[in-house]
Amino acid sequence: MTTPHYVMALDLGTTGNRALVFDRAGNIVGQAYRELTQYYPQPGWLEHDPRQIWQDTCWAMQTAIRKAGIQPSQIAAIGMAVQRETCLLWDKTTGRPLHNAIVWQDRRTAAHCQQLVEAGHAHDISERTGLTVDAYFSATKLTWLLEHIQTLSPPVDLDHILAGTIDTWVLWNLTGGSVHATDHSNASRTLLMNLKTLQWDEWLLKLFNIPATILPRIQPSLSEFGTTQPDLLGAAIPVMAILGDQQAALFAHGCDRPGLLKCTYGTGCFLVAHTGCQIARSRHRLLSTIAWTDTAQDATQPPTQRVGYALEGSMFTTGACIQWLRDGLQLITAASDTEQLATQIADNGGVYFVPALSGLGAPHWDMDARGAFLGITGGVRREHMARAVLEAIAYQVKEVVQAVQSDIGQPVHQLKVDGGACQNNFLMQFQADALGIPVERPAILDATAQGAAFAAGLASGIWHHYDTLVHQRQIDRVFQPSAAATAVQANFAQWQKAVERAKHWIG
Repeated sequence: MTTPHYVMALDLGTTGNRALVFDRAGNIVGQAYRELTQYYPQPGWLEHDPRQIWQDTCWAMQTAIRKAGIQPSQIAAIGMAVQRETCLLWDKTTGRPLHNAIVWQDRRTAAHCQQLVEAGHAHDISERTGLTVDAYFSATKLTWLLEHIQTLSPPVDLDHILAGTIDTWVLWNLTGGSVHATDHSNASRTLLMNLKTLQWDEWLLKLFNIPATILPRIQPSLSEFGTTQPDLLGAAIPVMAILGDQQAALFAHGCDRPGLLKCTYGTGCFLVAHTGCQIARSRHRLLSTIAWTDTAQDATQPPTQRVGYALEGSMFTTGACIQWLRDGLQLITAASDTEQLATQIADNGGVYFVPALSGLGAPHWDMDARGAFLGITGGVRREHMARAVLEAIAYQVKEVVQAVQSDIGQPVHQLKVDGGACQNNFLMQFQADALGIPVERPAILDATAQGAAFAAGLASGIWHHYDTLVHQRQIDRVFQPSAAATAVQANFAQWQKAVERAKHWIG
C-alpha cells in the first residue's frame, strides 16, 4: 500500500483554474492550468460558467496527478484557494446551476448598494461584517440571483436551491453533493457573516432577503470538509483546508501575527495585513476580515477554535489593466511586453492612468469612478501609456500601505509580494521606489496555491511545523529603493490628482 505524502492544491481564480501537486519538501511536482472564459453580458457585468469551472477543475486535478507521476492514493489531502465574492445558485437535486456565477468584479448591484446606504444601513452593516456596502461582495449578488430566478417560468422552488461561493460549489461537486459548506475566510466576504459570532447574521439575512436554508454551513479554514468521490480521481481524498485566495497567500508568506502583510498582484491587487486575534477597525475604509481559523489541539483541554483577523485593501483592477491593454486596446501582444515598453523611456511623459475599469476599491470605494488616461499630448506613444498603467498599479498599492500604517500605528518595513504581475521587474522596482521600502518576491509566485497546500498539509499531519514551512520557502529577489525613489514619490501627488478627476464620473 502506498504511503500518502503529497498534497494537492486547487487554485480556483478569476482568470483560470489550476491544480498543483506538492511533495513533502514543499516542491511543485505536477501542475495543470486552464484559462476561464469571461462573459460580459452588459457593460459593468461579468459572469463565469460554473459548469466550466467544475469541468476545468476535474481536468486540472487529473492532469496534475498524471504529470506528477504519482497514484491518487499517494495524495494525503486537498487544499482549496478560491476567488472569494463570486457566487451562484444551483439546484441541489439536479446539480444544475440556475444562472451563471456573478463575479466579484460585477457592478450590476451598485444601485441596490446605494439604496442601502441612503436608507441608513451602512454603519450597521459595517459593524456586523467589517465590510463596506459595495457591489463587490456576495450579498447583493445573491439577492439579484434570487429575484432573477423568480422571473423564470415556472418560478424555481426555493426548497430545491443551494447557494454559495466558488469553494462551496466545487466542494459540493467534489463530494458528490454530500457536503454544502464554506470556511470563515470566504464567509467573511459575503456581507452576511457576523465578524464577532462567526455565523450567518439573522438581521443581515432579513435585510438582503436571503433564506438561511440555502446557505452553506461555516467551519474552520483548516478542518476536514469531506472526502472526494472515489471514482473522481481514483481515491477518496480528504479536503482539509479551504481559504479565500488572498488569505491563502497571507498564510503562505508566514504573515500570522500583527505587523506582517503581503500584496498579491493578480486580476486585482489585494493587500492584507494580519491583525491578531482581535478585530481591527480601519479609519481609512480598509476592510476588517478573517485571515483564517483553525482548531487548537491540546491534550489537556477540549478543542477550541482559533481566529485570526486581518485588515485588507482591495484594489479591483490591476493585472486586469494589463489584460485590457492586450485584449481591449491591443497595444501589446503579451503581458510581458509592458516591462520592455516601460524601460524604453525615461519617464511617463506626463501621462497618468486611473485604473477604475470596475470602479475604485480601497481606500476610495467609489462605484461610479471610471478609468482614465490624463495628461495626453501629441508626443505620447504606447510606451508612455503602458508605463502609466504599471505606475498606477504601484501607486494604488502605496495608497493602501499608507492607510495600513496609519491604522496599525506603526511603519511597514517590508512588503511581501506574489501573483503573476509581480514577475514584472519594472513594476516591482517602481513599487519599492514608490514605497521607499524593500519588496520581497518569492521563488514560487503561486502563493495562493502554496498557502492552500501548506494549510491542508498541516491539517492532515503531512507537515507539523508552520514556521519551518515558511522559513524553507525560497526568495527569488528583494527589490531595494533606488536613486529614482525621490522622483517616483513626488509624482504620486500628481497621480492622486488624476484619481480625483476620475471619481464620481457617473451622474
